[in-house]
Amino acid sequence: MTLDPGVVPTPRRAGSLERVRDFLTARGLEGGLIAFDDRSTKTCELAAEAVGCEVGQIVKSLVFVADGAPVLALVAGDRRGDTGAIGKLLGAKSVHFADAETVRAATGYAIGGVSPYDLPTELTVLVDESLGRFGTVFTAAGTPSSMVSVPREVLFSLVGGRVERISREHAE
Repeated sequence: MTLDPGVVPTPRRAGSLERVRDFLTARGLEGGLIAFDDRSTKTCELAAEAVGCEVGQIVKSLVFVADGAPVLALVAGDRRGDTGAIGKLLGAKSVHFADAETVRAATGYAIGGVSPYDLPTELTVLVDESLGRFGTVFTAAGTPSSMVSVPREVLFSLVGGRVERISREHAE
């Protein structure tokens, strides 16, 4: 396994869905957890179809590496993470997508199910301001077939990240 310099691996924990469930239960929010037996929520389009919402309400949990340090960017499903904006905010010279091993090491979750809950306290979290368009948003719940429905303001409070413009619209 090759990690970007500066990434401190987070110990793997069994049961990503259970990890998210425990986090939500401790905060009285377990009612928002949605797990599907036969549907994938791995892409924004599949997730929006599964829960019956706009694609923009799906929160993508994107992990970038900025000058060697992992950064979680929560971006609306109808937007793209903007490495230039992220680099400028963080004063980083180099920003790129993290590989699968770095994502797992930085968050404890695998790509396709990275949840914004129960993350290492040292992980920098940025939140896309375009999520402000929605009262309710849907995040990953640790697996490619689970989600959490949560009021936007509750999400912002739970993740404690900086709300900034870190996205751009998809080019058609």
